[in-house]
Amino acid sequence: MSSKTHATLRYTSLRVSIFLGCLLISLLLGHFGVIPVTGSTGVVFLVLLAGLVSAPISYVVLSKQRDEMSAQISAKVETIRARTAAQSAQEDEADEAARAVAGN
Repeated sequence: MSSKTHATLRYTSLRVSIFLGCLLISLLLGHFGVIPVTGSTGVVFLVLLAGLVSAPISYVVLSKQRDEMSAQISAKVETIRARTAAQSAQEDEADEAARAVAGN
């Protein structure tokens, strides 16, 4: 159970790590002239290239972590919905009781 407690943090950190790895590779390719870049526009291009390459890699490699994160978020949403429904039921009961007292 403890491996799934920080699923969102784990997924995000792995996703950032994959992006940074792709960024490092693209910067190295730009530095050694494999990818021709010039000036700040070239660096922006390399950052965009790293994002474009890292997205499908993350999608394929991190599917298990994404599923765990989704399950964790869904459980929290269900807890909040149940709590809200219970509070609404209590408010409705109090409202009905107040109307019954006022009606007498």
